Amino acid sequence: MHVSSSLAIRGTIAVLVLAALTACQKSQPQAGARPPPEVVIVVAQPQDMPASYEYVAQIAGVREVEVRPRVSGILEKWNYTEGARVAAGQSLFTIDPEPFRAALGRADAALAGAQANLDLAKRNAGRLKPLFEARAVSQKDYDDAASAEQIAIANLKGAQAAVTEARLNLSYTRVEAPISGYTSRALQSEGSLVQAQQTLLTKISQIDPVHVIFSFTESEHLKFTRAMADGTLRLPKDSKFDVRLTLADGSEYVRPGKVDFTDVRVNPETGTIEARAVIANPQGLLRPGQFARVTLSGGVRPGAIAIPQRAVLEGPGTKIVLTVNPQGLVEPRPIQVGDWSGQDWIITGGLKAGDQVIVDGMVKAAPGKPVTITQLPPAGEQPNQSPAAGAQPPAAPQAKPADPVAASAPAAKPEAQGKTEAVPANQ
Repeated sequence: MHVSSSLAIRGTIAVLVLAALTACQKSQPQAGARPPPEVVIVVAQPQDMPASYEYVAQIAGVREVEVRPRVSGILEKWNYTEGARVAAGQSLFTIDPEPFRAALGRADAALAGAQANLDLAKRNAGRLKPLFEARAVSQKDYDDAASAEQIAIANLKGAQAAVTEARLNLSYTRVEAPISGYTSRALQSEGSLVQAQQTLLTKISQIDPVHVIFSFTESEHLKFTRAMADGTLRLPKDSKFDVRLTLADGSEYVRPGKVDFTDVRVNPETGTIEARAVIANPQGLLRPGQFARVTLSGGVRPGAIAIPQRAVLEGPGTKIVLTVNPQGLVEPRPIQVGDWSGQDWIITGGLKAGDQVIVDGMVKAAPGKPVTITQLPPAGEQPNQSPAAGAQPPAAPQAKPADPVAASAPAAKPEAQGKTEAVPANQ
């Protein structure tokens, strides 16, 4: 609401200034002694401009794992230093192993019994087979012996599985790090009862490289997609933006990164789309949970027109610039703007190559009235002096394209006073 009110106030002020200037100009005598007011212009020049986007981002480990026990029991011992780096397979905790050793012993005993039963069943079946072939025993007796052997084989396999499970449970009392990385604090004290798959013991984060998570709005996605479709935005060759991070203290992180993932879904709760970049972090400067500003670069706006932001006025429901037409008269022009590029607006409609846009001196310029122009010079150069009003201008040298980022220079005073007709603009 505050931004809308501010824009409305700025628009009202711009309209009032233009109206007041027009009224003042009409009230002055046409044959006065004053020369046309001086203004500084920039010439609209299409050029390939870099496209960059900035978002708020949060750092996350490239792999983040929750460490939970696989068996229930009493937490007997911590085997690591909290916050230290651990290697995959390193022991982090020990759960009391004695109940699991006892369970393994019972499983071994059951396995031995199953093996003995199988041996007995095999001997019985072996004795009955020649008797059955000699028709000395019935078919039922032989079938019972053969079935007993098969049952003994199945019982042996079950006992073997029980031994394997008991041995695994005993090994799980040594809680190991599933990945290499940095640990968080231990969340359970020694002597606590921990539940299998439920109790969280600690977390491990792999922070070299790190993921940079950021989101952009649905409207930004639509604008971005349309710009690619109509050719006003061109992506890098690999279609992956370069990434730079600005940290909380304002410093820029020295290592660049690349965008490696963009979600296909829009979050229905926030109306945003999540994206991710990956950045190397060998010194461990970036930590999970840390906030930063991420700048995406590498795209190009081919043939874009940019003018300084200060040249754009807020009109009623639109944006306006003051231009100098070929007759040297001030002409208001409604425009459409896109994104910002540094201190410039990217113009998407309303201007064409060669249009002369007033950057400084707008307060003195009245629509439909002549002005004396000075072109905005490239950075580090001084503007050329405009010839006196009413004098015949010398042949204009080829004007260099105006640098829209250069600071405006003060307008040169006319050398003589004469008629109020404008100096022709350099083409």
